[in-house]
Amino acid sequence: MSLDPATVRRIAHLARIHIEADDIPRWQAELNGILGWIEQLAALDVAGVPPLTGVAETALPMREDVVTDGGMPEKILANAPSRADSYFVVPKVVE
Repeated sequence: MSLDPATVRRIAHLARIHIEADDIPRWQAELNGILGWIEQLAALDVAGVPPLTGVAETALPMREDVVTDGGMPEKILANAPSRADSYFVVPKVVE
């Protein structure tokens, strides 16, 4: 399917988008590209693929809930503007 300039103007009007006359060919090319992708997706055979209606049925991978220091304190503290031993030094904010 290919859109003509009149259809591009109508789509812009329905979307409440102001398009200058000299921008219509660019919009026409972009919209035709999008429609090309949709036609490619429509050509796929999805007969055996069940529809995905949500992710609630999907079990998420779980990891053990363990507190760690990340194993790289020197890399982390290298980003600190000021440090003392293995701690960040911040200005006092409470008097």
